[in-house]
Amino acid sequence: MRPTNIHTRIEELITNYLSGSLGTEELAELENWLKASPENQKYFRQMQEVWFSAIGAGEEIQYDKEKAFRRFLAKTQVASEKKVAKRYSLHRYMYGAAAIALLCIISFASYWSGSEQVKKQFAEMVVEAPLGSKTKLYLPDGTLVWLNAGSKISYSQGFGVAERKLQLTGEGYFEVTKNEQLPFEIRTKELELRVMGTKFNFRNYPEDEEVSVSLLEGKVRLINYLKNNDLCYLEPDQKAILNKKDGQLKISPAEARYTAEWTNGYLFFDEELLPDIIKELERSYNVKIYIKDESLKTFRFYGNFIRKEQTIQEILDMLASTGKLEYKINGKEVQLYAK
Repeated sequence: MRPTNIHTRIEELITNYLSGSLGTEELAELENWLKASPENQKYFRQMQEVWFSAIGAGEEIQYDKEKAFRRFLAKTQVASEKKVAKRYSLHRYMYGAAAIALLCIISFASYWSGSEQVKKQFAEMVVEAPLGSKTKLYLPDGTLVWLNAGSKISYSQGFGVAERKLQLTGEGYFEVTKNEQLPFEIRTKELELRVMGTKFNFRNYPEDEEVSVSLLEGKVRLINYLKNNDLCYLEPDQKAILNKKDGQLKISPAEARYTAEWTNGYLFFDEELLPDIIKELERSYNVKIYIKDESLKTFRFYGNFIRKEQTIQEILDMLASTGKLEYKINGKEVQLYAK
């Protein structure tokens, strides 16, 4: 599918993309068109070159979109005109080749400069899930994302066209659309995750003592920034736990499907530290919980609760039934004591 008219919908999308004013839905539309055929991708690259050469290397980042579009159309009209074949002598051919080489160098410089300017123009998209609730969304590449309470993701407006990178704060469940040409990456201060297409749960709240990644399908590459960029891989039904204090990353077997049950309204804790469990309960029930005895901070618990059907007191009763702790409730504040 190649546009035959310079006023087509595709060229409007390309223009908006290059001027940094493309909306999320339009970005998805352009991406689907690019995926349709190599010919579309080639045409897109050609239009990029025309656009950036029209802008010029010395212009400011803030474009006059209408003016730039008129210049863009003029360039494409000139480029589409039929050229008359002429015979050249050997010397004229050599001079022509040199001129073409020089033009390529200049065009590349203009393209690179313009490309960097457009990248700076991309807006940062931010999606948050407020306390006490969760958020479901689809990224421009079709990836499904669930954000747990108090979580946030941010990504470039150009996500899915040139790259697929995002930042995560909190917890998210991802069903990543497969694209071997554009790896999907999540970066936090402690850990980087990279996949092509898979299902996984990633948890890294700033206040948590551990980072956890559980893999349901596919394969995941992890880079531990706390230990000299140590590299490891996860297989399905494996869980990686990174200790933020000592940088140790451990991989163990896990029923990975349970880690995403929070998307269905469940709270699932798989031998997690009590301080991290407490923070999850605070985010889910909008309460404040204090651990009054230091010895409790090393305890780990296993449990599965239904957020909508069970109150915070019922969950505390189940934690207390282990015989390790007791609690007191005063309004929206809870104190935990060692037993």
